[in-house]
Amino acid sequence: MYTITSPRMPLRTTNRRRAACAVASLGLGTALLSAGPTAVAAGPAACESPAKVLGLTSNWKIQLPVDDPNASGTQPLEIKQPALASYDNAPWFTPTSACDGVKFRAAVNGATTTNTSYPRSELREMTNNGASNASWSSTSGTHTLIIDQAINRLPSTKSHVVAGQIHDGNDRSVFRLEGTSLYVTKDNDTHHKLVTDNYKLGTEFEAKFVVGGGNIKAYYNGVLQTTIPVKFTTGYFKAGVYTQANCGNSSPCDTSNYGETTLYNVSVKHS
Repeated sequence: MYTITSPRMPLRTTNRRRAACAVASLGLGTALLSAGPTAVAAGPAACESPAKVLGLTSNWKIQLPVDDPNASGTQPLEIKQPALASYDNAPWFTPTSACDGVKFRAAVNGATTTNTSYPRSELREMTNNGASNASWSSTSGTHTLIIDQAINRLPSTKSHVVAGQIHDGNDRSVFRLEGTSLYVTKDNDTHHKLVTDNYKLGTEFEAKFVVGGGNIKAYYNGVLQTTIPVKFTTGYFKAGVYTQANCGNSSPCDTSNYGETTLYNVSVKHS
């Protein structure tokens, strides 16, 4: 058994990091009141790195929608541990202004992997302190992903994003927002289970997958949405934003046109 996790908190509950940032944001007036008329007020403290904000351990890497400067040809940038622990790349992977979450952004003109035409800013599950790709079976053990997140922005024209995945070379099941309709998918069935047809951008929710006994169970805010029978042996989890649009089906073709999520917590458990 192993777990890669950040400390779990109920949705919309203030934690110590949020409280500390709120104190910092009070600014000059509060500092002068507490320190006296001759004090020099300090500005708000800088946020920690995205990995520290989310409490990510070593078993993640991130794929970003920007070109890798060290690659031959065009391919997206990957950051692995130990570099990920202190890595920040605004606006694609960076803390919120309140230091209470991490924003993931992927523009329609972003770099893509070889097996897709869509850009992503996503964490990919790893093992062995980040040295190996995670790979587990849907019929052996129990595998759980929980993401506390909000979808903030959709690309224009084709207004679709994916926010949380079970993958094994194929998209086994994902949370997918199309306009205001949030779905849980099943393989190539992108409309397998309608979760809500009235999702409002910026609304925080808990997405949860539990895989075991040859089934995927998908939950939204703690309520079971669907049970999907499936067998695979090379599974792994992904979290962040996978924008389902590109310059061929969405305009403008520039960095102002993007999908974005905020993750407040992400945890994985295998038992």
